[in-house]
Amino acid sequence: MKKIGLVGGISWVSTLDYYKFINEGVNARLGGLNAAECMIYSLNFGDIQAKGWVNSFELLLKACEHLKNTGADSIVLCANTAHLFADELQDTIQLPILHIGTETAKAICKARFKKVGLLGTKFTMEMDFYKNKLREYGLEVLVPEQQETRDYIQHTVKEELGVGFINPETKTNYISIVEDLISHGAECIILGCTEIPLLISQDDFKIPVFDTTKIHCEAIVEYIVSQ
Repeated sequence: MKKIGLVGGISWVSTLDYYKFINEGVNARLGGLNAAECMIYSLNFGDIQAKGWVNSFELLLKACEHLKNTGADSIVLCANTAHLFADELQDTIQLPILHIGTETAKAICKARFKKVGLLGTKFTMEMDFYKNKLREYGLEVLVPEQQETRDYIQHTVKEELGVGFINPETKTNYISIVEDLISHGAECIILGCTEIPLLISQDDFKIPVFDTTKIHCEAIVEYIVSQ
């Protein structure tokens, strides 16, 4: 098996899912008592919030370098927003980074959808680093049109989901936001923040929902067990 290095803690709540899904996936493929050989560098999310995502390259680089030095064959950034620096980090550390946006785009194209609704942090929704990965695969990307809606998603991801708090009122509001994207032509929905699947899932909608955490983990498992 290949050895994977996970940059987690962004937030620790969703890092738990990564660890669980990856090990379950490897065991399902290999059986017995087999599980993933992996290392987790769990960042203090408070440090990233204090600096701001756009100023956090050095924090992420330190984590990646540590994982490389412990023998990782590749790196996983356990947050969609962290992929703001994915290409630069990969070039700097000279290890492959399994990109969550690329894997999500592949899954959507395989399902033959073209127009996607994207929920995520305001950075993921407003900046191009993530949307461009989807556009490279010919996908048209819709995000909530109103600034106040994007700000609301950012606030609830940070203040509620990031600490594991599930608020029923927030879930109702997220469902309404998704329904608005559907009314504007979204054929499917990307849960483009690793905390959002803690709140909403495929069970809440009739159109397909793509959980980026699970998609990412499936690609990671495939990489780990590949020859």
